[in-house]
Amino acid sequence: MNSIQATIRKSETKGQVNSLRKKGEVPGIIYGGKEKNQKISLSKKEVVNLIGKENFLSNVILLNLDGKEQNVLPRDVAFDTVSDQPIHLDFLRIIKGSKIILEIPVKFVNNEKSPGLKRGGVLNIVRRKVELRCPTENIPNELIVDLDGLDIGSSIKISSIKLPENVVPTIQGRDFVIATVAAPTIIKEPEKPATEGAEGAEGAEGAEGTEGAEAVATEAKGEKPSEGEKTDEKTKTKDGDKKEKVKAPAQKK
Repeated sequence: MNSIQATIRKSETKGQVNSLRKKGEVPGIIYGGKEKNQKISLSKKEVVNLIGKENFLSNVILLNLDGKEQNVLPRDVAFDTVSDQPIHLDFLRIIKGSKIILEIPVKFVNNEKSPGLKRGGVLNIVRRKVELRCPTENIPNELIVDLDGLDIGSSIKISSIKLPENVVPTIQGRDFVIATVAAPTIIKEPEKPATEGAEGAEGAEGAEGTEGAEAVATEAKGEKPSEGEKTDEKTKTKDGDKKEKVKAPAQKK
């Protein structure tokens, strides 16, 4: 149980309260039961440390007021809108035999022992806090949910959670769900289509190859004769020269 020191304050006006805050104190009040409301002041440093602890508003605190100890429950904290620092606290006296309605946080344990979570299942939390009616002397700090052995499709209901004696949920008449172990959701990514740039590059390479083949074919047909054609032309020229040489003696007759 957490504890904190407090002193009785006699400040009445806003000016006196603001002066108290400037000194590093936080004003507060204790109410409940048959006793009168008691104005108190607390160390700001201790208050900030206390607020930073888990489940502050659902944990009973031992308050030492000028040497007299009493159990109280934090009910409200006011914060400055600019600095976000605590400027006022309300505490409820714990009176034995009375009951109180509180929102108690749910804690999940043994996640690594759940077959459903091991196979990729998802813990779907429906309620992170459960509103309970509790005796002031038996307020639970948290509700424990054991996930050991839970497979996909399992659901955790309020009836499966062991509650302290005389502690009951405010929701009556139905066994409401706290959480479920759901099947994994698989999202298939669509296949990536070929990019336009790649298609354009392939088209350009194909066109260049076709143009090169056509150019070679054209040169082979007319512009550049082959070696065989050159040889034939030379042979024809030599044959013509021989014929002219043979005809020359006949002209002398």
